[in-house]
Amino acid sequence: METASRIRLSPPDAPQPQTACIPLAHARRWHSPFDDGSLEPVVAVFVTQTAYSHVCAHAGSKPDYEVGGVLVGKWCVDADNNEQFVVVEKVLPARYTRQGSVYLTFTQDSLVNLHNEFEKHFQGKRIVGWYHTHPRMGVFLSDYDTWLHGHFFPEPWQVALVIEPHSATGGFFIRQAGGGLDPARHFGFYELNGHLGHSVVHWRNLQVVGEEIGSEGG
Repeated sequence: METASRIRLSPPDAPQPQTACIPLAHARRWHSPFDDGSLEPVVAVFVTQTAYSHVCAHAGSKPDYEVGGVLVGKWCVDADNNEQFVVVEKVLPARYTRQGSVYLTFTQDSLVNLHNEFEKHFQGKRIVGWYHTHPRMGVFLSDYDTWLHGHFFPEPWQVALVIEPHSATGGFFIRQAGGGLDPARHFGFYELNGHLGHSVVHWRNLQVVGEEIGSEGG
């Protein structure tokens, strides 16, 4: 990736969230080992079961090589409590990447293709973050991952998802109110439509919160 690139995966103007009710009543909460309250993420993350299944399928398609792409959906603010949240509805795998067992590079062709595919197929949606895998390495952001996140996904509400396909673990990295990002501490998420009883989440590092869906309140 060229540091001088002028390609960005976010609109150049100052975006505003859409107003919507936070869908706690339709979601199951999955906690990571780091969801202990000592960090306060800017946004809560909701992931539809379809999007979760698709991102896991891509992660497992080349389990010994890093793969990645972008997360597409909505950025919202709750009308009642002013809390911000993102909803991951779709995933867009990156093509034309350079990849190996310990690296993934989004080339200029990758970024152009992602931008074109997003503009063509996801009108009215936002790129709410990105994802990539860490085969046999664990769930964290490397120095390069952190640099990439800051330069190409600079909005406070844009998130980074890391998946380790061999151990079936994963988690989201979310900025804090002051803009900081801890590359060693990942968050869980809300499984949207998981309230119906059947969950598709299989990451072993996450634990479901209670059985009364929506009772945790955020």
